[in-house]
Amino acid sequence: MTFKPIEICVYGADIICPSCVQLPSSKETYEWLEAALRRKYPDQPFVMTYVDIFAPPADDEAKRKLAQTIVEEDWVYPVVVVEGNVVAEGNPRLKVIYAEMEKFGYRPSAHEGKKAE
Repeated sequence: MTFKPIEICVYGADIICPSCVQLPSSKETYEWLEAALRRKYPDQPFVMTYVDIFAPPADDEAKRKLAQTIVEEDWVYPVVVVEGNVVAEGNPRLKVIYAEMEKFGYRPSAHEGKKAE
């Protein structure tokens, strides 16, 4: 199957969200999420991007605007966005992210089903 690789963005900050004191940092969440998704969907390309909400990329208006919204509206971060759709705020749930990716044609590896046994 050929499809366009989707972009998964994790928005966060070096400072841990006040509501998330017991949780991993945004960067740790980004690294954990990338590793989990690469295991679940090996050989299926996707792009992972980390966006610092206090220093978003100047050349990407959409990312800059969402980062500004997260800060101004006190969202719980990290915020996970799949192809422009916010799918998680705070502590992300893998099942929700998997379901969103599968809407774009991603399929779990054959090894994933055997792990649960």
